[in-house]
Amino acid sequence: MDVILKGKYIIKCKIEAQTGLHIGEGNNSLEIGGIDNAVVKDAKGRPYIPGSSLKGKMRALMEFAEGKVRDNLLVVSVKREGRPEICLHMCDDLNCPVCGLFGRNHGSHDLKSGEKIDLTDAVIPTRLIVRDAKLIETSITEEMKENLDLDWTEVKFENNIDRITSKAHPRQSERVPAGAQFSAEFVVNRFEVDSKDDQKYYLEKFIKAMKLLEDDYLGGQGSRGNGKVKFVDIEIFYKDSSDYEKDSSKLQPIATAKSLDELKLS
Repeated sequence: MDVILKGKYIIKCKIEAQTGLHIGEGNNSLEIGGIDNAVVKDAKGRPYIPGSSLKGKMRALMEFAEGKVRDNLLVVSVKREGRPEICLHMCDDLNCPVCGLFGRNHGSHDLKSGEKIDLTDAVIPTRLIVRDAKLIETSITEEMKENLDLDWTEVKFENNIDRITSKAHPRQSERVPAGAQFSAEFVVNRFEVDSKDDQKYYLEKFIKAMKLLEDDYLGGQGSRGNGKVKFVDIEIFYKDSSDYEKDSSKLQPIATAKSLDELKLS
C-alpha cells in the first residue's frame, strides 16, 4: 500500500458548555468531605476536556450514523470476566468513513458475531488527531464564580429514591458550569492512498461528527441534563505538505464561522 501525506486540515474553535458538563476523573477514592464524583482537572486544578473523551464520543456517534453498529461489524475490544464485553466498529474497508477517520488496530480480532477478522493489511495512519481542550479561564466570570461551590466548578445534588421504602440515597456530582468555554484543536490528515486522494472527504465527515455531538451530549449523565455543548468561533486552516518547507506563520483560514450552522466549505 502506498500512502502519501498531502496536507493537514487544522480546525480551531471553542467548545461552549450549554449545560453543566461532567467528565469524570475516574478516581475511585473518596475523601472525607470531598466530592464523590469529581471532574477531570489539569495539574493546576482547572477542568479540561480530554481529547480521548471527544474522540471516543464522536467515533461512537459516527458508528451509529454510518450504519456500522451490527454484530458482523463490531470487534470485541475488551473481554471482561462475568461482565458484558465492550465492542466497537472496525473493518477492513479502506473507504470506511469511521475507520478511515478514527483509526483501526493491527492484527486479528474477534467479531461480536463469533467470526474473526484480520486488519493487518488495512491499517494506515489515523487521520484524526484530537488535542485536549483547555479551559478559557475568562469564560467563567467573576459573577459566575460568586455562585460556584468550588474555584471553577459547581456541585449538583441528586437523589435515588427507593420505590418501596422511599428512602433517599443522595449523591453529589461536580460539574463545569454552563457558559464555560474551552479552546479546542483538531487535525485531519489528508492522505493519498494508492493514488486516491482524500480531498475533503474526511474533513466533511469530521464536521458531520461535530454536528452529531452538538445534538447529543459529552461526558456523563447526559440523559439527566448534563453535557450539551456547542462549537463556536470556528476557523479551518489547510497546510499543504509543501508548506512545512517554508514560513507558514501567515497562513489564512480557508473557512471561518461563528457556529457549525454558518460553516461553509468552498
